[in-house]
Order: sequence, then C-alpha cells, then structure tokens
Amino acid sequence: MKNSVLLGAFLCFIAAVSWGAMFPVAHAAFEYIAPFYFTIFRYGAVTIILVILLFWKEGTQAFRFEGKGFKLWFFGTMAFTVYNLFIFWGEDLLGEPGVMAASIMESLMPMISVVIAWLIFRQSPYRFTLLCVCVAFIGALLVITKGDLRTFFSATEDIMPTFLIFIAVIGWVIYTMGGSQFKGWSTLRYSTLTCLLGTVTAIIVTIGTTLTGYTPVPSFEVITTVSPHLLFMIIFPGLIALLGWNFGVSILSSLNGLLFINFVPVTTLILSIFQGTQVTLFDVIGTILIIASLLSNNIFLRIRQKKASNKKMQTKIA
Repeated sequence: MKNSVLLGAFLCFIAAVSWGAMFPVAHAAFEYIAPFYFTIFRYGAVTIILVILLFWKEGTQAFRFEGKGFKLWFFGTMAFTVYNLFIFWGEDLLGEPGVMAASIMESLMPMISVVIAWLIFRQSPYRFTLLCVCVAFIGALLVITKGDLRTFFSATEDIMPTFLIFIAVIGWVIYTMGGSQFKGWSTLRYSTLTCLLGTVTAIIVTIGTTLTGYTPVPSFEVITTVSPHLLFMIIFPGLIALLGWNFGVSILSSLNGLLFINFVPVTTLILSIFQGTQVTLFDVIGTILIIASLLSNNIFLRIRQKKASNKKMQTKIA
C-alpha cells in the first residue's frame, strides 16, 4: 500500500513538473515553428505510441466505441484540439509574458472546475472554496496584467491571446470531467481513443489554417532544429503526464492529486528565471496567491471530509 502511494505521488509530481516545464520549452521552439504544427507533430507521435500500447495490452476490442463515438470525439476535441492548439497559440501571441500566463491558467484548473460544476451541474461549492477561487483569480490577474490592469484591458492585442488560453484550459477541464462517463474503461483506453480522435481534428484545423496562409509549413531543417523540444514534449508533458497523472490520481484520489498542481507555476517560474526571462514581482506574488488558495481549499475540504466521516461513524455506533 505504501509503495503504491509513493508511486502515485511520484507520477503526479512528474506530470505537474512536466506541465510546468512545457511552456518555457514550447516558447523556445516557437522561434522556429508555428504552434499548430508543433502541437500536431507532438500529439501525432503520442497518438501512435498510445495506439500501439492499447493494442498490445487490450487488443482490437479496446478500439470499439460502443456507441460512445460522439462523446469520445467531443472530449478528445476539447483536450487535444481546443486545449493543445489554443494554449500554445495564445502563449505564442503574447510572447515572453505568455509563458507565465499559460502556466498560471493551467494551475487554475481545479478552481475553474469548481466554477463549472457550480454553473452547469448546480453543485454549489462551500463559501470558503468560492473565496479561494476569488483569491486564485486575483493571483492570475496579477501575473497576466503585471499589475497594470488599465493598460492590459485597453490593449486588445493582449486580451485576445489571454482569452484563447482561458478557453484552452476550460477545454482540458471538460475533458477531465468527461472521464467519469466511461466507467469500466481503462485509463489507457480513454486516453488513447480521445487522443486519436482529438488529434485528427487538430490536424484538420491545422490544414485549414495552412490553406488560408495563416500557418506556415515547417521545413525539414526547422523540424530538425526543434526535434529536441518535440522529443521532450512527446515523452514528458505528452505521454508520461497524460497517463501518469490519470493513474496517479486513481491511486491518491483527486483531492490529494490536485495538491501537485502547485508544482506547475513554480516549475515555470524557476525555468523562466534560468532562461533569462524577465520575471516581475507580480509574477511571484500572483503565483504565491494561487498556491496559497489551492492549499487552503485542499486543507478545508480534508477537514470537511473528516468531519463528515466522523459523523457517519457516530451515527452507525448510535
């Protein structure tokens, strides 16, 4: 039991650190290649690896949709088209500030899921959780605006890329929530089929933007130049993070797993400093506010769960 918990913690940690590192790595690659092609090369390779793994482990029957083809396509599109294309598109449009902006938005996923569950599924959160959501969004605003709200909101060239990143993150939250509709399916099967269908959609979108002249086709020389970046993105934020996170959370529970999201902005911040990117005081303060809100909400939910568990025990004894 202890070994499985350590494995789950290790997988969640590697996944979170990988996600935090992918934004500085992607930013370096975008000097040579368009975000759309970088994304489909990355997840095209991940899809091939996943398909081989699923075929080897579960056989051809695992590729049957079982009447859930549309749901698989929808959730796959949310993750591997909306999330993956939009988050890097927005990051690239913002330039250097986009590295921290994308990472901060990523770390807001637990809080965004609370808001979505509240608005769509009518699952009312605790007041303290709502307070933590507000604090987290204030932290995100500090990072994104660098403390200059008036200038940011008057600069339309900054608002649109930020909106793209925000929509991207919502896409991944929807994908994560969609996993509950495939009970009885393995993590590998859900990941593979959604990745396959979502990546096909991303390829179609990329072809469309290429035909309109917006997305330039990379040359062989460019692909060679960014191959180290692609290799990292395929192995760590792609394959290991996708499978490792889902498996790790299944061992630790989502409540414990969400704690590791704190490593996303911290990793990005540290790597950005090493890369020579200008990190402002607002980046640091905003990151601290988000981490504090995530930790506080996690501790609060643990206390609530413990009280509820004790109450049930007392009721059974009585």
